[in-house]
Amino acid sequence: MQMANERAAQSLTITRPDDWHLHLRDGATMAAVLPCSSRIFARAIVMPNLRVPVTTVEQALAYRARIQAAIPTTHSFEPLMTLYLTSAMSPDEIDRARQSGMIYGVKLYPARATTHSDAGVQSIADCTAVLERMQRVDLPLLVHGEVARPEIDVFERERIFLDEVLLPLRRDFPGLRVVVEHVTTREAVQYVREAPGRIAATITAHHLLYNRNAMFLAADGSVGMRPHFYCLPVLKREEHRQALVGAATSGSPRFFLGTDSAPHPRSEKESACGCAGCFTAPLALPMYAQAFEQAGALDRLEPFASFYGADFYGLPRNSETVTLVRQSLAPLAPILSSQGQQFVPLVDTSVWTLAG
Repeated sequence: MQMANERAAQSLTITRPDDWHLHLRDGATMAAVLPCSSRIFARAIVMPNLRVPVTTVEQALAYRARIQAAIPTTHSFEPLMTLYLTSAMSPDEIDRARQSGMIYGVKLYPARATTHSDAGVQSIADCTAVLERMQRVDLPLLVHGEVARPEIDVFERERIFLDEVLLPLRRDFPGLRVVVEHVTTREAVQYVREAPGRIAATITAHHLLYNRNAMFLAADGSVGMRPHFYCLPVLKREEHRQALVGAATSGSPRFFLGTDSAPHPRSEKESACGCAGCFTAPLALPMYAQAFEQAGALDRLEPFASFYGADFYGLPRNSETVTLVRQSLAPLAPILSSQGQQFVPLVDTSVWTLAG
């Protein structure tokens, strides 16, 4: 990593990063938002929760081909595909996934926990045979770490997931490689930091920068619901944000970058029942740089963004570099799809921007 000067860096050059948790959607939406990621990141773990879930290798490879066809010719980007875990999945599909060389994980969505999760798992006990096969062939399990029962407080869903699902799962499958996606709580950070075995977690830029006040208070203190800050898991209290910052900047290889950038049309975000998801891809890396700089740890951004995820997934580190420069930008306009839909970035200004 190179910084222009140590006192107040005006530029920052790091090994080209990867995004270990990304939603690209499909069709016109995918074509519109994909360049926001492919211009910055070399690779990305692509989530399988399309409207028709990606549950088979055949579906995943077809989706991969659609993504590749939409990558701008000037960009170099590799989509890393995943499967959507269901109780109907066969262990044979896990064998096909491993043999394909193109599937890098299987995603656990608890039923009704987030966007397009209706086909998710009702009980992890229904997936025992598949999890055993994943452990045997060393295919990682990527978990959306929330319990989604309606009687549970939405701010407590991650903490309860640790006790009710993750601890028993890892006790029963100690050799299974697990990524706890988009951790949001002090308890999850502590568990991932201290747990035995092969476990890691991704952390989003928006959970590093904002606490739950951001959903209700503008920067000038005015009050009102701000739907573009609504995601699942939701933003938490300040003490949890601080724990996430501590984990991300700690130098622990168990924590690495995963944006969870999740675009929704403006009309579906700014509605009576707004969709969960923060569209951070246009300014993702500048947002991470801002969070690390605020913590006095800009020198630790590169391993978090560019090394630890690749190491955990057993992939080579990238050899290219990217450069950020300190520059205040004019507000970003919404990203437009070919169908005229608008996708509004979570933040519209940043103190950092991608050079060139």
